[in-house]
Amino acid sequence: MQSAMFLAVQHDCVPMDKNAGSGPKSEEKREKMKRTLLKDWKTRLSYFLHNSSTPGKPKTSKKSKQQTFIKPSPEEALLWSEAFDELLASKYGLAAFRAFLKSEFCEENIEFWLACEDFKKTKSPQKLSSKARKIYTDFIEKEAPKEINIDFQTKTLIAQNIQEATSGCFTTAQKRVYSLMENNSYPRFLESEFYQDLCKRSQITTDPHTT
Repeated sequence: MQSAMFLAVQHDCVPMDKNAGSGPKSEEKREKMKRTLLKDWKTRLSYFLHNSSTPGKPKTSKKSKQQTFIKPSPEEALLWSEAFDELLASKYGLAAFRAFLKSEFCEENIEFWLACEDFKKTKSPQKLSSKARKIYTDFIEKEAPKEINIDFQTKTLIAQNIQEATSGCFTTAQKRVYSLMENNSYPRFLESEFYQDLCKRSQITTDPHTT
């Protein structure tokens, strides 16, 4: 991967350091954070491109229980560009998109969306209540560790809803975050060097070799 990988913080993302000032030390801290995340991003992409299985040949390991992502076929990779839901439905695509969001300091968006998906599947009232509180403290309340960018009215409504938690507590916020990702991060992901390179590599590996 080349080093120019979409490091600018976009308007739909939480600032990378809420308490950072504008002095030299703060600027140095931000640059250090960028370098650290870029290194992590490139490591993840290297894993996806070089350690994933080829299409139709799942990769297994007796020594490791870590999930292995299977490299998509050219058709599947290209399908991601047709609809955001197609990307989210692919385990490989979802993992790659999460890594991309991390490079843009927006990983909390997809994490919140996934937490909401899990929350909606919860049947037990007790678990529903505890999960609702955790989602609120992790993503919604002021200065939350993974605070998402939603309006004050929505936050207030959620605070009221979780008092008697139902599966629809976070519906409005989840739709808002989904829209932000679909209209901002998703198009940038499709234009990213990683996605373009993935499609090219996939095409090369499946085309018959001619001399």
